[in-house]
Amino acid sequence: MPHLNLKPSHKAIRDYYATLRQYDKHSVTHEGAVSSPFETLLTVCAKQVDATLIPQFAMRAPSGNRIVLDGVILDEYGLPFAYWEAKDMDDNLARAVQEKRESGYPLDNTLFQNPQHGILYQNGEQVFDVDITDPTRLIAVLQHFFAAPPAALANWHAAVAEFKEKVPTLGRKAAELIAEQHKTNPQFVTVFTGFYEQCRAAINPNLSKAAVEEMLIQHLLTERIFRTVFNNPDFTRRNIIAREIEKVIEVLIGQTYSRDAFLKGLNPFYLAIEQAALLCKDFSQKQQFLNTVYEQFFQGFSVEVADTHGIVYTPQPIVDFMVKSVAHILETEFGRSLSDTGVHIIDPFVGTGNFIVRLMQDIRATTLEEKYRHELHCNEILLLPYYIASLNIEQEYFQRTGTYLPFEGIALADTFELFEDQQIALFTQENTERVERQKAADMFVVIGNPPYNMGQANENDNNKNRRYEAMDKRIAETYVQDSKATLKNKLYDPYVKAIRWASERIGEEGVVAFITNNSFLDGLAFDGMRKHLAEDFDAIYILDLGGNARKGLKVSDANIFGIRVGVSINLFVKNRRRKLSEKPNIFYYRTDELWNKNQKF
Repeated sequence: MPHLNLKPSHKAIRDYYATLRQYDKHSVTHEGAVSSPFETLLTVCAKQVDATLIPQFAMRAPSGNRIVLDGVILDEYGLPFAYWEAKDMDDNLARAVQEKRESGYPLDNTLFQNPQHGILYQNGEQVFDVDITDPTRLIAVLQHFFAAPPAALANWHAAVAEFKEKVPTLGRKAAELIAEQHKTNPQFVTVFTGFYEQCRAAINPNLSKAAVEEMLIQHLLTERIFRTVFNNPDFTRRNIIAREIEKVIEVLIGQTYSRDAFLKGLNPFYLAIEQAALLCKDFSQKQQFLNTVYEQFFQGFSVEVADTHGIVYTPQPIVDFMVKSVAHILETEFGRSLSDTGVHIIDPFVGTGNFIVRLMQDIRATTLEEKYRHELHCNEILLLPYYIASLNIEQEYFQRTGTYLPFEGIALADTFELFEDQQIALFTQENTERVERQKAADMFVVIGNPPYNMGQANENDNNKNRRYEAMDKRIAETYVQDSKATLKNKLYDPYVKAIRWASERIGEEGVVAFITNNSFLDGLAFDGMRKHLAEDFDAIYILDLGGNARKGLKVSDANIFGIRVGVSINLFVKNRRRKLSEKPNIFYYRTDELWNKNQKF
């Protein structure tokens, strides 16, 4: 961790004391005010070490009770390494520390502070108890506070860089093993052929054997992570897709290598992940960490897959806003709630499960089991996010109820493929049954982050987005037919298909909440799409977050995803009470062009 560059003469220190003097002049002593200058100072310090201060950070104590810290400092991967708790001038700080200890507050690296006094705990022991009205002593405390990230954090940072180099090598080694087994192992050929046909049926009839071999490699390289981060040793037995893949893996590796010997080169990375996961004090932090591991894996191993499917992790403030917006619309437009029986909800592109997990947090405990068993649905086409989503959703249910219950609302399936007329077997009997239940459900809410990919560099790219006969036909009959534009190819982008699919999936009544590419708002090719949206929905709410690099950005980090296309949150509402003669209510708001992504959050 870099050393803090702080001196008593520096602006951040001078501003801190100057603000406190102003408060003292007006006899302001309450915590809400006197903690603010210290929060600003911590923010400045955090930036120096490529970290972020998150104020009012909620988490679960070891006992399960909810606690809210005044601040947590996260490293660039979202791992916590320092905690801050503020008190006002009149508080007895030592007594407050004891109360927080009894409530389960972390004491790994925690600074308790009021304007006069600072107490620093590290590894459960008090290491500083000083008067911080003296700038030199204040700086000494801050230096220790920021210089003490745990060894697990340093190991994780080193492992990320090494992982990106080692994983492609090990992936190639696994691919060579598969090629060899195709030539020499009839049992493997039989098992692989059966699995390959299942994949073609469930995901894409044009799926290449190389893509299925990559799925096997992904499973082989990451299965240990899924077992250990959530302490779920039965993962490959409980997960219906992992079970099938394990059968192929066992034949692939069983006669040639021991799995441990084959993966020995990744042991340092596995250990770094497992140790870093211990820094996460509650389940929600582990979820965020697992998402980080997922992103790092794809950067190191499968750039093409990431590009094809638009792997973009949805930031938590966006997820929170969308879930709360849907809840508000349900209440105001329909007199219903997320907890109500009959409100079926689907995330058709679930990714790592963040939307479903967040929805579960707002469902009443008395109705959660019923919703979890029967009315929450999601699909994922990629193996790794499917695994992570399953774990995240099941763990959230376990956290809420204290009971493990497999989540049967998730399917490994292509949402657009399910729109096609033919019915096929989807991997396993259980996966097929899940899809059948989903298709029979009367969906009322569709929510999520559809694929944002806008095609490929050229027609020869292997990561070309595929075509869907039935879905493309509906686009042609609606958005394309009513467009006056000459070039209409963009109307077949995945996010456009997602909006068309969702519009039909909710039928005559319901809510669609998507965060998407915002090109459809004013692009010439999308005139027919805008016409149909206005006809199909009774109310449309658009929060335009901007960020289109092609139109020029006034701040460098304006895009909330760090991508080049602009983004908007879109809420579409169908309500049977609207008369056909009524025009839709369309509400539009665009964020300030000078806002960066954190201001938008």
